[in-house]
Amino acid sequence: MQLSAPHHDERLTAPRSWWLIAGLTGVAGALMMLPLGTLALVAGLVGGTALAGLMVSSYGSARVRVVNGTLAAGDARIPVAALGEPEVLDGEDARAWRTHRADPRAFMLMRSYVPGAVRVPVVDPADPTPYVYLSTREPEALAAALRAAGARSAA
Repeated sequence: MQLSAPHHDERLTAPRSWWLIAGLTGVAGALMMLPLGTLALVAGLVGGTALAGLMVSSYGSARVRVVNGTLAAGDARIPVAALGEPEVLDGEDARAWRTHRADPRAFMLMRSYVPGAVRVPVVDPADPTPYVYLSTREPEALAAALRAAGARSAA
């Protein structure tokens, strides 16, 4: 079976400033090891930078994809047929749905450093999840891909 190309594929990478902070964490590790000698200093620099970089990379590796009638968001795989009409959120709306309007039962793949989002209701009556909230840098494109995949699965 041949897989079709994704309608939407996005990686929610961490901002560049976080990588700078990871480097500074390595410098801090080196300075803590300074009294123990040069070798310890280098080990603190390399180890601290690598550990902080691994954490930033791990957090920034979330992907949002729409492919083969499925929404793949982080570790979740949701059939588009189980989803309703996507709602594009920006600025204050996205912030509100991340904070005081959020439902604890919702599936949320959110990154506070990404300003846009899409909220999609879950229409499957067997699923207690009320909606899916997805941070995205391209909310219009993600909503369009979900609509296109939903139209294909309905046909």
